[in-house]
Amino acid sequence: MSQREFSVAVAGATGAVGNQMIACLEERNFPVGELTLLASERSKGKKLKFRGEDVLVHPIGPESFKGVEIALFSAGASVSKEFAPIAARSGAVVVDNSSAWRMDPEIPLVVPEVNPHRIKDHKGIIANPNCSTIQMVVVLKPIHDRARITRVVVSTYQAVSGTGQKAITELMDQTKAIVNGGSYEPKVYPYQIAFNVLPHIDVFLENGYTKEEMKMVNETRKIMEDDSIQVAATTARVPVLYGHSEAVNIETEHPLSPEEARQLLAEAPGILVVDNVSELRYPLPIDSAGQDLILVGRIRKDISTKNGLAMWIVADNIRKGAATNAVQIAEIVAGECLK
Repeated sequence: MSQREFSVAVAGATGAVGNQMIACLEERNFPVGELTLLASERSKGKKLKFRGEDVLVHPIGPESFKGVEIALFSAGASVSKEFAPIAARSGAVVVDNSSAWRMDPEIPLVVPEVNPHRIKDHKGIIANPNCSTIQMVVVLKPIHDRARITRVVVSTYQAVSGTGQKAITELMDQTKAIVNGGSYEPKVYPYQIAFNVLPHIDVFLENGYTKEEMKMVNETRKIMEDDSIQVAATTARVPVLYGHSEAVNIETEHPLSPEEARQLLAEAPGILVVDNVSELRYPLPIDSAGQDLILVGRIRKDISTKNGLAMWIVADNIRKGAATNAVQIAEIVAGECLK
């Protein structure tokens, strides 16, 4: 990038995703000239590290975005609904990680490896997709371009970090208590998460699907720019700290062999193929944690349909599933400003 630097704000800076956004800005050497860290009133006075320096956290308010050029939001949907338009009116380009704006037809929903061209359509706000959607569509894109995907069936196995720090603590504390012969009353989840699987993420809707499952349906179509793709999702929470896993079955209009798919994915940006079952090499969530690549393996023919593929996809939900994707969008925004 050029020597031009930008005034950047991170809203929700003290949360897990906000912390990772700050880390990604530093890791990726984003041209930050001035960094403003924002959070709720209870975080007032807290300091976070950026490039070895302490940066004071300020309470978010209507005046927080004066002079800010790029604002990364990692707060909840209600905060984004209130403050993202304020930031945009103040002249900032907002990259919002919440669900608030994702399905707004006026707002681009972007994964840089899939539809970066949509960034130019923004009117001040760009939406960051759901974590489980991001890792799936990066893998779907090269397959769709080659063979046109008609149907996707996905089952997710999502880490507790997707719920936040309280869920991580609950899993750790429950596990310790149960191993030591005790008990631990669930607080974050409706049932025990340690040594268990919960087929329930977000609220249930009238159609029997959860909100998380319908996010995957609707966001996939919007990002892929093809409403004809049929998507069915089942999302589950598993006792894993970091890294969402997905079992994905894909049907295509044109035949595509597992070998061809493996080669396509190996050449695609943001993907690492880990697929050698003879040596028991396949993607694991513990291997995805702490990196930005999406791991893909177990690529094989879906023997239940004519043009079908099955695969296993894993990614760090806090990094590529949230913070890194947002910073990648910001990099494109910054690049456009330098043209």
